Amino acid sequence: MSAILIADNQGTPLTILPKEKYQAWQAEQSPQAQQWLKQTQFKGDGLSLIPSPEGDLSQAVFVCEDPGTYFACGDIIQQLPQTQYLLSADSEYHHAIAFGWAVGSYRFDRYKKNDKVLPVLAIDNSDLVEDVLKQTDATALVRDLVNTPAADMMPQDLGDTTVAMAEKFGAKVSQIIGEELLEQNYPTIHAVGRASCHEPRLIDLHWGDESHPKVTLIGKGVCFDSGGLDLKPAAGMRQMKKDMGGSAHVLGLAQLIMANNLPIRLRMLIPAVENAVSNNAMRPGDVLTTRKGLTVEIDNTDAEGRLVLCDAIAEAENDSPELMVDFATLTGAMRVALGTDLPGFFSTSKEVAAGLMEAGYAVHDPVWQMPLYQPYKALFKSEIADMANCASVGQGGAITAALYLQAFVGKDTDWVHFDIMAFNTRKQSGRPIGGEAFGVRAVFEYLQKRYG
Repeated sequence: MSAILIADNQGTPLTILPKEKYQAWQAEQSPQAQQWLKQTQFKGDGLSLIPSPEGDLSQAVFVCEDPGTYFACGDIIQQLPQTQYLLSADSEYHHAIAFGWAVGSYRFDRYKKNDKVLPVLAIDNSDLVEDVLKQTDATALVRDLVNTPAADMMPQDLGDTTVAMAEKFGAKVSQIIGEELLEQNYPTIHAVGRASCHEPRLIDLHWGDESHPKVTLIGKGVCFDSGGLDLKPAAGMRQMKKDMGGSAHVLGLAQLIMANNLPIRLRMLIPAVENAVSNNAMRPGDVLTTRKGLTVEIDNTDAEGRLVLCDAIAEAENDSPELMVDFATLTGAMRVALGTDLPGFFSTSKEVAAGLMEAGYAVHDPVWQMPLYQPYKALFKSEIADMANCASVGQGGAITAALYLQAFVGKDTDWVHFDIMAFNTRKQSGRPIGGEAFGVRAVFEYLQKRYG
């Protein structure tokens, strides 16, 4: 993305305005420009390209409701002719405009060639450009990982991605693979992934000064979810390449943390598996003993994400992190509750929850707190094990899934659990259909304010 957003003071003038300021701006333009806007019946909404008397492009103006919204300008990079533009110096929305411009350049072209040459936006502020590119590069990483088909994004591929990132930022990575998971007591990660020819693994990244506050990120890495023996219908399985979206989110967030050299001691855990069907697949009715020692009766093999996460959470507790954040494409119930655009989260800390919501609004990456309603824990009762992996009723599914995970979190740990879609189901400005980052910028903004 660095080729389409640069620090410079040259280019065709580009002015971006809220609708309320358009009339005042128009009145200040040359008679020729005003005449052009009148003759083209430009009403102060959308994009207008204004020519010079010689017929060349002299300037461009884009008018929308609120240029300060981060995705408001996400489509103009696709609409403007290919040249270099200079954002007007008096704009108060530079950061949001730059983000929208850069993120709007995204295209997933691994399998489908796209030769369209995009325009370049120049902003006379190198620090702003650098900051925006770090954010949009993290967003692009999340999108790329989620968009990649499962055939090319299996547990070993998530491992390779993590290793490459670690090499770039001087982090350390270890991986526990296949039967080693049993030997080192990660039984539920192994149970979910053992039916696949792609060996399950726990990916573990460490970065930062050991004297800094410990922050642990955990991402659900179910690279494809068939549902296991409780097989999903075809429609429900179609987009299950995105079920590793939680791992994509923590990789994008980890990249953002390391690229900005945030003063924290970062740990990132990704339990990476494929939930496949084979003669050794876990069965409904099986009882597993988790890393924490709690026994779990398998009510439904399609509730596998919480199984891989619970062993990772138990491992994370060994470090007593100051803050633990997990991301997971965990339940359809959260989509029913909040829709596909708004990610819900749960937290054991009122202060952290309030800080996250405030941070999300500040960077136009909204997140919404959901309740850890404790009476619903009774719905996990099992007659033969400490708990079941599914509640006995279908209602409140996002809450009950979060309560299952909370059983593996220490009582004194500040914990946040994001239940995300990781996918755009409709095209919006700067947001094509496909993989998407939800809550990554919100969490980074919170961490930056808390520790930066």
